[in-house]
Amino acid sequence: MDSGLLVLRLVVGLLIAGHGVQKVSFRLGGNGLAGGTEEFRRDGFRGGRLTAVAAGGSQIGAGLFLAAGLLTPLAAMAAMGVMTVAGTVKRHKGLWVQNDGYEYPLVLVTVAAALALTGPGRWSLDGLLGLTAWPLWILLAVIVIGPVSGLITRTVLSHPPATGDATDGETPHA
Repeated sequence: MDSGLLVLRLVVGLLIAGHGVQKVSFRLGGNGLAGGTEEFRRDGFRGGRLTAVAAGGSQIGAGLFLAAGLLTPLAAMAAMGVMTVAGTVKRHKGLWVQNDGYEYPLVLVTVAAALALTGPGRWSLDGLLGLTAWPLWILLAVIVIGPVSGLITRTVLSHPPATGDATDGETPHA
């Protein structure tokens, strides 16, 4: 079981981290911070550069912590939050990924929830540090708070100001 959890954590964690790297750099096929900023604006978010940095940083951090199996429930909560936001962006396109739907973000949210509930296994930093026995109430709170925080984030940031984005000092694109 520990080897299966290791493989799952590494693949899912590194994919989530890679997704964040794409938001803020030209690595892994990303369009740099300007491209990430523009992507968020196209998707109906306000906040400009700050939103792109926060989202990318959250994905990178959550993904690396999941891959390492460090503070796994908290890493899973952060991953569920950012991937719930991604799912809301794709929701109007339906479920299936071939139509650019929310299937992939939903899988990542589900896997993160499962990792929070099962724990990272012995071959993890949590295992090395003896942080594997989280109370059930914390785990249940994590799998609720993660997606709810993503929905709140989407709601708070979803309507751009009428006169442009004043939160980052940039001139809005025409």
